[in-house]
Amino acid sequence: MPGNESDRKVPSIKPFPLVPLLFWGLSTCAAFGVGAQPASPDADASSPASPALSADVMYRILIGDIALQRGDAILAARAYFEAAREAQDTRLARRATEIALFARQRSLALEAAKLWQTLDPSSDRAKQMVSTLTQSGAGGDLRADLERVLAEAAANGNALGEAFLQLNHALTSQSDKTSVFRLVVELAKPYPDVAEAHFAVALAGYNTGLSDADIVAASIGAADRALELKPAWERAALIKADILAKGSPESAIRFLKSFLDGVPESRAVSVVIAQLYVEQKRYAEARAVFQRLLAEDASDRELQFAIAALSIQMRDYATAQKLFEELKEAEFGEPGQVSFYLAQIAEETKRYDDAIALYREITQGDRAWAAKLRISAVMGKKGDPAEAIRYLASLSPEGREQRTERSQAQAQVLRDAGDYQGAYAVLSTALNGEPDSADLLYDVAMAAEKVDRLDEAESTLKRLIALKPDSAQALNALGYTLVDRTQRTAEGLKLIEKALELAPADPFILDSMGWAQYRMGNFDDSEKFLRRAIADHPDPEIAAHLGEVLWAKGQRDSAKEIWQSQLKETPDNPVLLETVRRLAP
Repeated sequence: MPGNESDRKVPSIKPFPLVPLLFWGLSTCAAFGVGAQPASPDADASSPASPALSADVMYRILIGDIALQRGDAILAARAYFEAAREAQDTRLARRATEIALFARQRSLALEAAKLWQTLDPSSDRAKQMVSTLTQSGAGGDLRADLERVLAEAAANGNALGEAFLQLNHALTSQSDKTSVFRLVVELAKPYPDVAEAHFAVALAGYNTGLSDADIVAASIGAADRALELKPAWERAALIKADILAKGSPESAIRFLKSFLDGVPESRAVSVVIAQLYVEQKRYAEARAVFQRLLAEDASDRELQFAIAALSIQMRDYATAQKLFEELKEAEFGEPGQVSFYLAQIAEETKRYDDAIALYREITQGDRAWAAKLRISAVMGKKGDPAEAIRYLASLSPEGREQRTERSQAQAQVLRDAGDYQGAYAVLSTALNGEPDSADLLYDVAMAAEKVDRLDEAESTLKRLIALKPDSAQALNALGYTLVDRTQRTAEGLKLIEKALELAPADPFILDSMGWAQYRMGNFDDSEKFLRRAIADHPDPEIAAHLGEVLWAKGQRDSAKEIWQSQLKETPDNPVLLETVRRLAP
């Protein structure tokens, strides 16, 4: 069936990002001895003491550090060079030289190397770099440049590990990731006992997308070797987990649990285990991990927030409300963030007056406009769509996007009240003002289908697909409409298949595929798709479809059980009610 954002009343927890950690080793400030930190161990032993760094120099270093984290080595090299030139700092000049070489900015590398030599005339490495860059000119090849930088780092004591941690960032601009992987493998070969070299190989393998079994095996082997050299190294454990998770999240979880047995204090690994549970919708297990971490540090509001959001996913509204109320009292989060969650809990538990009051509290921040729109939805749920429409008319949207969202909210109130013709009229008027709005094209098509304007629904969806040919949602909507409302099942199936290729885990597309298989008489295949869909997203229409398939297969008790279970959650869903009344009155 077509998906509708209005069905997703409670937002899902924003997952903690799964690594690899693509940061650049030591922080820049620490590496250059800023503040109370000692001078970096990779600084030239002969370097003269550098003067105190000014605020402007520190700002340039910060720009360079951020650029490195984002993979923009060219900007980073320029920022470090300008900082070195202004501060007349030997270590900054050396750093600028290395990064410029990584970025293949030879002229800048030569300028930085000359500055380095000027600031420290006794440095043999600076002289060698100037000589090499002068002789090689603007040509040269990438591998030779990188080999030179790594050799320089190896001669510089503890700098080699950091250089390998920087390596994949330096190669970000290279489009052929398989070639990058092969290059990193060759660059790492002279350093078999450097854990960071093996980490760089594993990360380069991960960046290929891991579609080649040989690269997968080599990447896992490299991560294993890094862990042999540094058994408690979190970053190596996390990159291995990332690689494993591509093929089997359960394997990644098992590995991380075994790593945690040896390094029980690793908070990062615990968080990633929880992240994997969230991605598999194993919310109870994810919440248990966060609860354990919170028990170790009861003051961690971020953990408390994660537990509260997961509790909403589990429909444990009592726990979620208690935690969010504590967070609100502690003034945690962005303006309106916690109040918005509390309002949604009130809405889900049908405490509509409380929900409206909480939404009205949100007057600042990104959620203020969304809260106003939710007030109208709650008014409609209270049984007064006319009041909701009047309220929406009183709002003053700012800009085109908010005008569109107000029209969509008006249409949703009318749909919820069963006024499909009114919803269609509102959306059509809005589309006249924004004829190329993808959101409005989709909504108008869905509204047209509800009022039996199938030709218009089809033409509008085709127009949307012409604008966004890779829109899985649009392809699915058109495919489902053809399957469900016409005799063009085979044509609709092809569109759904394309949508499923683009979004293989989308429960709405899985439902469409299941329904198409049912229409074609393939009951077993239909049941498989529908069970996958409802496991991921318990939805009344998916339940209606699955029950109907089971009914057709003669499994009527199972069909009734599924229907009754969903009716407890959504007793007023028209599709589910129609299915039950038609088949099991």
